[in-house]
Amino acid sequence: MSDTFAVLHDPDGLIEAELPLDRAPHEALVTAVRAWNDPDLASRDYEQIALQLTGHARAVAADVRRLATALPKSDGRGALAEVVLREADGRLAVPLEGTARCVQNRARLVRALYTRLDRLTEPAPAAT
Repeated sequence: MSDTFAVLHDPDGLIEAELPLDRAPHEALVTAVRAWNDPDLASRDYEQIALQLTGHARAVAADVRRLATALPKSDGRGALAEVVLREADGRLAVPLEGTARCVQNRARLVRALYTRLDRLTEPAPAAT
């Protein structure tokens, strides 16, 4: 085992942008969490699920931000993405709680971010 290591300097997040999101398992988790009806889990279980969703929400938000930034200023999808990203930043700033409500809020956030991501990857609407 080596005692050396390399520090990665990637201030623009280019390496992360090249990695695809692991979307299917997270969408399945979001669907399951949103369908909960009074689950009875331990607080630490809720916290772990919330952490998983929080990390994924941050990754999806980074993709949304990257795509929105690349759009021309005249493309309204960028402005809508900024609204969603501001809301996401505010919701992600709220401390996690070991509750079903907290987990479901994070699941709704992931869903909203994926909806915006999908809109950004669609072809731009034709100008009228």
